[in-house]
Amino acid sequence: MWDHPLVRRASCVGQRVRRIDRSRPWLLDAGLVVVLIPLLCLPDLLSPQRPGEFDVEFTHLPWPGTIALQAGLLLPLLWRRRQPALTFAVIAAVFLVVCALGVWLRVGMAVLIALYHLALRGRPRHLPVACAVLALALGLIALRLPGDVSIVDGLFFLGTTVVAAVALGLAVRVRRAQLAALQDRAAQRVQLAAAAERTRVAREMHDIVGHNLSVIITLADGGARAADITPARGKQALLMISDTGRQALGELRRTLGVLRDQRAASDTAQLSPQPRLADINALCARIRAAGPQVAYRTSGDVDNLDRGVQLTVYRIVQEALTNALKHAGHETRIDLTLTAGDMALRIHVHDTGPVQQATRPEQPHDEGQGLTGMRERAALYNGTVTAGPAPGGGWAVRALLDLTPITGVPQPSRAGDAQ
Repeated sequence: MWDHPLVRRASCVGQRVRRIDRSRPWLLDAGLVVVLIPLLCLPDLLSPQRPGEFDVEFTHLPWPGTIALQAGLLLPLLWRRRQPALTFAVIAAVFLVVCALGVWLRVGMAVLIALYHLALRGRPRHLPVACAVLALALGLIALRLPGDVSIVDGLFFLGTTVVAAVALGLAVRVRRAQLAALQDRAAQRVQLAAAAERTRVAREMHDIVGHNLSVIITLADGGARAADITPARGKQALLMISDTGRQALGELRRTLGVLRDQRAASDTAQLSPQPRLADINALCARIRAAGPQVAYRTSGDVDNLDRGVQLTVYRIVQEALTNALKHAGHETRIDLTLTAGDMALRIHVHDTGPVQQATRPEQPHDEGQGLTGMRERAALYNGTVTAGPAPGGGWAVRALLDLTPITGVPQPSRAGDAQ
């Protein structure tokens, strides 16, 4: 039924009317009044109700009085949407006068239109008063019904029109409120998705830029010291800086590429590669080139892990190694261990600390993006990340990832000290 051409055409017409109503609301307000004049007002002027018709006695007014009452009932409809309560009050007052005089006016149905808009746009507490006023007016009309029609039947028939106007107004009001709530919910989903994407990009940018800049700075410092003593070492440091910069540039292009329109399959192929556990060896090599000694060991079947898990492990290890290089210096020793088993993956990164006796603060006031990013990544697999001073000296970062299927939304862990 909904695919019928007439239904589709009516839906298109309705959408056009709503667009016009949003851009020019006064046009429809005036249009209703203009349409009702020839339909309801002119018949009352050209062929007024004569006594004896329908066995009901009605008062016949001269045309100036009829026009005045018609204007009082019809013109307030111009403000029915901006001032629904005031519009109904004016129309109801005129309608009571019409009922008290016993005048038959077809335009009296304007009071039902005003009641509909009061239920649709007005305050709910005004509806009981409005219904009471209309009950009084309908009582006056029921008193003039033919003798063979009981007052109860007349009131029931007339009351159904009032109930229908109120029910229709409330139904449309509830429907509009539901649509508005759905639109707000959709807008919130878009905002949350955008915020999540910004967080993801910011996390990737921090991991890429922070790690590579730390390596570049350390290599530059070492190359500057070696330039006067062993120029060959200085040249080697410059070459390593160049390689690290190229790799950082490639990763940045891949990360920022997700924000651009992908118009070709080749572009998608260029953006698809992500670091895996196999790339940790190259990561450790870059850290070794900056000075620290790095020992990397694995235990269990770590090569067959899910690609998402491998990316998470790589980023956590990258951040831990970067922090060790940044805080412990280029003369430290770093032990990196990955252990897979029992549907869990454990990451342990321990450095011996700086050569000098300086110590790191146990609980800094600001955790920074690094530890927060590691915890967010681990939380995707219902994992935890802790960082703090190691019992034997130095600093240790421990992460535990749960590799069992996730049945709910995990919450990020708050355990552990911040580095």
